[in-house]
Amino acid sequence: MPSTLQLPADARDDMTARLKRIEGQAKGIQKMIEEDRDCVSVMNQLASIKAAINSVSGEMLESFALFCLRHPEQFVSPEQAIEQAVQAMVRSGR
Repeated sequence: MPSTLQLPADARDDMTARLKRIEGQAKGIQKMIEEDRDCVSVMNQLASIKAAINSVSGEMLESFALFCLRHPEQFVSPEQAIEQAVQAMVRSGR
Protein backbone atom coordinates (compact mmCIF):
# COMPACT_ATOMS: atom_id res chain seq x y z
CA MET A 1 0.00 0.00 0.00
CA PRO A 2 1.57 3.28 -1.05
CA SER A 3 1.95 6.16 1.35
CA THR A 4 1.29 9.77 0.46
CA LEU A 5 5.06 10.25 0.16
CA GLN A 6 4.95 8.11 -2.97
CA LEU A 7 2.44 10.41 -4.66
CA PRO A 8 3.72 13.24 -6.87
CA ALA A 9 5.19 16.10 -4.82
CA ASP A 10 3.14 18.73 -6.63
CA ALA A 11 -0.09 16.87 -5.84
CA ARG A 12 0.90 16.52 -2.17
CA ASP A 13 1.78 20.22 -1.98
CA ASP A 14 -1.50 21.23 -3.60
CA MET A 15 -3.54 19.02 -1.27
CA THR A 16 -1.69 20.38 1.77
CA ALA A 17 -2.34 23.97 0.69
CA ARG A 18 -6.01 23.23 0.11
CA LEU A 19 -6.35 21.58 3.52
CA LYS A 20 -4.76 24.61 5.17
CA ARG A 21 -7.35 26.82 3.46
CA ILE A 22 -10.10 24.49 4.67
CA GLU A 23 -8.67 24.73 8.18
CA GLY A 24 -8.86 28.52 7.92
CA GLN A 25 -12.45 28.31 6.70
CA ALA A 26 -13.38 26.06 9.64
CA LYS A 27 -11.85 28.53 12.09
CA GLY A 28 -13.79 31.30 10.37
CA ILE A 29 -17.03 29.37 10.84
CA GLN A 30 -16.24 28.87 14.51
CA LYS A 31 -15.80 32.61 14.83
CA MET A 32 -19.07 33.23 12.96
CA ILE A 33 -20.91 31.03 15.45
CA GLU A 34 -19.23 32.73 18.41
CA GLU A 35 -20.29 36.10 16.97
CA ASP A 36 -23.90 34.94 16.53
CA ARG A 37 -23.90 35.35 12.74
CA ASP A 38 -27.01 34.37 10.83
CA CYS A 39 -27.59 30.69 10.14
CA VAL A 40 -27.77 31.05 6.34
CA SER A 41 -24.28 32.57 6.24
CA VAL A 42 -22.92 29.77 8.42
CA MET A 43 -24.61 27.11 6.27
CA ASN A 44 -23.17 28.70 3.12
CA GLN A 45 -19.69 28.48 4.59
CA LEU A 46 -20.25 24.87 5.66
CA ALA A 47 -21.34 24.04 2.09
CA SER A 48 -18.17 25.71 0.84
CA ILE A 49 -16.03 23.54 3.12
CA LYS A 50 -17.88 20.41 2.01
CA ALA A 51 -17.18 21.25 -1.64
CA ALA A 52 -13.52 21.95 -0.87
CA ILE A 53 -13.14 18.62 0.95
CA ASN A 54 -14.79 16.77 -1.94
CA SER A 55 -12.34 18.43 -4.31
CA VAL A 56 -9.30 17.43 -2.24
CA SER A 57 -10.71 13.93 -1.89
CA GLY A 58 -11.05 13.70 -5.67
CA GLU A 59 -7.48 14.84 -6.18
CA MET A 60 -6.21 12.28 -3.66
CA LEU A 61 -8.26 9.56 -5.31
CA GLU A 62 -6.92 10.45 -8.75
CA SER A 63 -3.32 10.46 -7.53
CA PHE A 64 -3.79 7.15 -5.73
CA ALA A 65 -5.52 5.46 -8.67
CA LEU A 66 -2.80 6.62 -11.07
CA PHE A 67 -0.14 5.36 -8.67
CA CYS A 68 -1.88 1.95 -8.52
CA LEU A 69 -1.94 1.72 -12.31
CA ARG A 70 1.60 2.99 -12.84
CA HIS A 71 3.24 0.98 -10.05
CA PRO A 72 1.52 -2.39 -9.74
CA GLU A 73 4.81 -3.83 -8.48
CA GLN A 74 4.11 -2.07 -5.15
CA PHE A 75 1.26 -4.52 -4.59
CA VAL A 76 1.05 -8.29 -4.19
CA SER A 77 -0.27 -8.47 -7.76
CA PRO A 78 -1.45 -6.14 -10.54
CA GLU A 79 -4.99 -7.28 -9.73
CA GLN A 80 -4.57 -6.09 -6.13
CA ALA A 81 -3.42 -2.69 -7.38
CA ILE A 82 -6.61 -2.32 -9.43
CA GLU A 83 -8.73 -3.63 -6.54
CA GLN A 84 -7.23 -1.04 -4.20
CA ALA A 85 -7.91 1.77 -6.66
CA VAL A 86 -11.51 0.62 -7.21
CA GLN A 87 -12.13 0.24 -3.47
CA ALA A 88 -10.86 3.77 -2.89
CA MET A 89 -13.23 5.08 -5.57
CA VAL A 90 -16.20 3.20 -4.09
CA ARG A 91 -15.45 4.48 -0.56
CA SER A 92 -15.18 8.06 -1.77
CA GLY A 93 -18.52 7.84 -3.57
CA ARG A 94 -17.10 8.73 -6.95
